[in-house]
Amino acid sequence: MNKRVVSLLAATVVGASVLTGCGAGAGASGSTVSGGTSAEGAVINIYSWNDEFRTRLEAIYPEVESTSSDGTVTKLKDGTEIHWIINPNQDGVYQQKLDEALLNQASAANDDKVDIFLSETDYVFKYTDADADVAMPLEDLGIDPATDLADQYEFTKTTASDQNGVQRGSTWQCCPGLLVYRRDIAKDVFGTDDPVAVGEKVKDWDTLKGTAEELKAKGYFTFASYADTFRLYGNSISAPWVAAGETTVKVDPQIMNWINDSKEWLDAGYFDKTVKGQWNDDWNKSMSSSSKVFAFLLPAWGIDFTLNPNWDGESGMWGVTNPPQEYNWGGSYIHAATGTDNPEHVKDIILSLTADKDNLIKISRDYMDFTNTVSGMQEAATDASFASEFLGGQNPYEYFAPVAENIQIAPLSSYDQGCVELIQNAFSDYFQGNVDYDQAKANFETAIRERYPDVTEIQWAE
Repeated sequence: MNKRVVSLLAATVVGASVLTGCGAGAGASGSTVSGGTSAEGAVINIYSWNDEFRTRLEAIYPEVESTSSDGTVTKLKDGTEIHWIINPNQDGVYQQKLDEALLNQASAANDDKVDIFLSETDYVFKYTDADADVAMPLEDLGIDPATDLADQYEFTKTTASDQNGVQRGSTWQCCPGLLVYRRDIAKDVFGTDDPVAVGEKVKDWDTLKGTAEELKAKGYFTFASYADTFRLYGNSISAPWVAAGETTVKVDPQIMNWINDSKEWLDAGYFDKTVKGQWNDDWNKSMSSSSKVFAFLLPAWGIDFTLNPNWDGESGMWGVTNPPQEYNWGGSYIHAATGTDNPEHVKDIILSLTADKDNLIKISRDYMDFTNTVSGMQEAATDASFASEFLGGQNPYEYFAPVAENIQIAPLSSYDQGCVELIQNAFSDYFQGNVDYDQAKANFETAIRERYPDVTEIQWAE
């Protein structure tokens, strides 16, 4: 296995040989789909970072019989047990534990092997890399993406494919993002909270900048933080952070635009200067009823898992409308681990969770996930029963569906998670006045080389 693959897949695991035995050799033991299968194992080991996938599987998978009280074991009707191995995403813990397990995949006893693992968009390409070969091509499971997954959004299939266009994962989610706004603030500033009227005020960046001045004049912030806009710029890059086979990080012009625009908007007072980034206490509080923040840029899961729990006011005070540009944020991809001893079970789970339209509609209805069938989401968009009490009786799918159909996924690389995290960290210090512009650039270059020792050069767009 070449050094680049080892470096990427073992970035959080000590030792250069951590994935020796993975890849093509990892499938040498255990069951295989092609050429007939041996008996399936008694245990299906699934690696993830939270219980989101488990709750969806247990809600719709017909083979589920029971679940242990602590949620660590799900028993299927045929006696097979799903063992859930959950580690937090924070500080790279999940990837570290997963990579360690993949290290041992070839030599592990059948019921100790990784059977299914999940990845996020920010690091999916690390695991779908054809050279790494730790995620099986779906066709090797007997799944034909062209027919079995024909109703999926095309960009999700692209995201789950390797550099050769071979699909190595599938998802129940599609994560188009909207602009989610405070209705009371809209009425105060614009005289209306109608989503069509508000949509006109935020329809593109130039229009939104003028609207930000209106909000500021009334004492409101447009967004909480400069981090809130990053995904829209990041989704618009024209080339991957690192091209296939290269070791040069190229900072795209759109990332430079985010840096320049963020500084301008922060200095102009369109962001709350006390909110430094996302996923911290100040950001959470900016979603409360006492906040002066007008809007957030969120996908469906962001409304359900983040905004709703942090809101302490009356229900129905938020609405959704079109964002200033189409974007996607997130997505959990299901992968069959190369070397699984449960290929038939894994195939059935992937098809049930990502290809069965009725199952996916149920997930959308029960969890407000925007799920991954084009026809299903088009139907939800015109179905009044999908209205959300939290959103004042509005049907968010009416706005999510057209955004999803226009998303063009940004070019992916195995370095995405580190680049996305570290560029924001480095320039957060610049926005806050702790370092100057040149020092922020230098800090990013240092941090990216520490994360990825094989990086040889960083090129900045003019």
